[in-house]
Amino acid sequence: MPAEAHLDHLPPTELRNGASMGLDRLNTMEILTLINEADATVPAAVAAALPGLGDLVEAGLAALERGGRIHYFGAGAGGRIALGDALELEPTYGVGPETLCPHLAGGPDAAYRAREDAEDHGADTDLAASHLASADLVIGVTASGRTPYVAGALTAARTVGTSTALISCDPSAPLAGLADLHVVLATGPEVVTGSTRMKAGTAQKLALNAFSTTLMVRSGHTWSNLMVSASAGNAKLRERAARTLATACRATPAEALAALDSCDGETPTALVVLAAGATPMTARQALATCGGRPWAAVRALAGPGPAAEYR
Repeated sequence: MPAEAHLDHLPPTELRNGASMGLDRLNTMEILTLINEADATVPAAVAAALPGLGDLVEAGLAALERGGRIHYFGAGAGGRIALGDALELEPTYGVGPETLCPHLAGGPDAAYRAREDAEDHGADTDLAASHLASADLVIGVTASGRTPYVAGALTAARTVGTSTALISCDPSAPLAGLADLHVVLATGPEVVTGSTRMKAGTAQKLALNAFSTTLMVRSGHTWSNLMVSASAGNAKLRERAARTLATACRATPAEALAALDSCDGETPTALVVLAAGATPMTARQALATCGGRPWAAVRALAGPGPAAEYR
C-alpha cells in the first residue's frame, strides 16, 4: 500500500491521545498513573471482541479437525507477541509448530533485535504459500491493520484456499477485506502516540493468550483445569507435574513420581498410565491415536466411567 494511502487513513493507534498531551512535563508518578489508567481500559476492549475471538477459536478447531495447522503472521511488537504466544504452547501443552506455527517479519533474528524495516515488505507470497495448505488457518496480527507483511501472508493464503483472519486495533482496517474473520481490539490512541507495544500490545497479548488457551482446552489438552500435557523438563516442572498427576488421578506423590519416571518424564503418558492402568507403551499408543489428548486416551482405554471423569 503506498505511503499516500496510509496518510489518507490513520488507524486509531496512530492518533494523539488527548489525555497524555504534555506528557513530558509530568513527574514520575503522574506518568505512571496515566499509563496505568490507560492500561485499565484494555480488558474492556478485549471483552468487546470476545464474540469475534469465539468465532476464531471455532475456525481454529475446524482447521485442526480437517488436519490443518494454524499460522500467526505478524511484524514488530505484535509479531513478537504472537511468536511468544505460539512458543509457550510447547512447554505448556506439548504442542509445537505442527499445530500452531508463528511467522515473524524479518525472520527469527527479529525476535530479539527489532527489524522494523521488514514489515514494509510483503511476506514472500511464494514462500508463504509453500508453508500453507487449504486445510490451514492463517491469522494476521497487526495493530494498524495495514502492515504489508501481513497483507502478503493473507494474500498468499487466499491463493491456496486457506481460511484467513485478522486481529487488528482498527475497525476500518484496510486488510479486513483479505480476512474471513476480523477481530477488532479497539484500544484507541496510545499514551505515547503510535507506540503500539503499549495498549495495543497488551490487548494482543490478552486476545492471543485467550485464543490459544481456549483452543488447547477445547482440543482436549487439559484435564479439567490441570496442565496434564506440560513439560517436566526441569526440577520445578517435574515437581509440578507430580502434583498435577496426584491431583488428577488421586494418587500419592510417590505413585505420581514413579509413574512419571516409568514414562521418561512424559506427563500425559504418566497420566494415562495412572488413570487407565495402562503400560507406558500402551499409553503412548493411545495418545498417538487420540492426537495427544490425555482425556480421550483414557476414555479409549478405560471407557466412560470414574477413570475418565474430571477431577
